[in-house]
Amino acid sequence: MKITIIQQDIAWKDVRTNISRIEALVAAAERSDLYLLPEMCSTGFCMQPEGVAEEVEGETVQLAMRLAAEYDAAMVVPVMTRENDKYYNRMYFITPDGILGQYDKHNLFEYSGEDKVFEPGAGKVIWEWRGIRFRPAICYDLRFPVYLYNRAEYDVLLISANFPDSRLLAWDTLVRARAIENMCYVAASNRVGADEYGTYKGHSVILNPYGMTLAGCPDGEQGSATAELDPEMIAKLRVMTKLNR
Repeated sequence: MKITIIQQDIAWKDVRTNISRIEALVAAAERSDLYLLPEMCSTGFCMQPEGVAEEVEGETVQLAMRLAAEYDAAMVVPVMTRENDKYYNRMYFITPDGILGQYDKHNLFEYSGEDKVFEPGAGKVIWEWRGIRFRPAICYDLRFPVYLYNRAEYDVLLISANFPDSRLLAWDTLVRARAIENMCYVAASNRVGADEYGTYKGHSVILNPYGMTLAGCPDGEQGSATAELDPEMIAKLRVMTKLNR
């Protein structure tokens, strides 16, 4: 299976511009089985959702559904979503057949006031696509190793983020730690550019279960990176995790 991470410069609260950027970045990327975008890819990490948050199956999801069908791939798209007059930092897993599942960010970032604006998700979600099991996580979730602990339940940890430059050392360290301790692949997509809160250089990366870099995006630039996952390595690690846990 091939996975592509998209490193996007997210236009602040501008859904139409971001939709155009997403479509162009996916078109320019290597053909893959799955494409992963950064957190709140259509708005930026915004704490003012009124008039910006999309309804369920809104414009960004509609684009992702079209791209999934066009490229015969899964699109993992995190979107600020409004549902039943509540707001969610939500990640959709979209296949050529439609929405396979969704995940609402569980560990909300209190420092930014995210917990005052958005509803937390109920917790662990696992998706299966083409024989591979995926565990979704969004940004601050990355800091909770017990929450992401792998009991041989998933093969790939998908992380979408808006991790700023000021905390890039934490980002680089934590994504590698999650791969090693959970004996899984990690695909981590972070944004680039700037917004009201700071600047972003990305450091988007795909890691193997030993924490080794398989592919990464250039610092500070929009683009993508692609890596092939080895099913035999995953099978061996399943045996290891069963033996050790």
